[in-house]
Amino acid sequence: MRIRKVEMEKDKEKEKIYRKITSNKKAFYEYEIIDRLETGIMLTGTEVKSLRIGKCNLQDSYCRFTNKHNDDLFVLQMHINPYEHGNIMNHEVRRDRKLLIHHHQAVKWRNAVNERGYTMVPIEIYFIGHLVKLEIALVKPKKKYEKRETIKKRDTDRELRRKMLR
Repeated sequence: MRIRKVEMEKDKEKEKIYRKITSNKKAFYEYEIIDRLETGIMLTGTEVKSLRIGKCNLQDSYCRFTNKHNDDLFVLQMHINPYEHGNIMNHEVRRDRKLLIHHHQAVKWRNAVNERGYTMVPIEIYFIGHLVKLEIALVKPKKKYEKRETIKKRDTDRELRRKMLR
């Protein structure tokens, strides 16, 4: 019995392994992040194989509900390259992919998008164990002067780090 518990603990540790595939760095520059949410994503077999290689691009992708009264959330314009060793049954590159979220989360986010005018943008895609997860963010666009402040702050932080290392 004791051996089984140890093996089960090892299996749990394996499931918690985090491996980042890609992130959307442009989103941090273009938008002010209000809230984040980790979601599951429905993929085909060749899409998962292509993600294991790291062939994905989140730039210019966004999330949207199918309508105002439905809980179906989709990520649009997410680019996953075709699997190199795939056959005729390979996936479409920019198809709409359904995100898996709970009902109460869908209601909360749908209200924020409809009432406050926020946007949903994917920030990061990663593996947790054998599962593919997509982190999406509720965002609002930054003004031009806010982008300048972000650049200025990043440059001063970089200079401070350089001085600290010397």
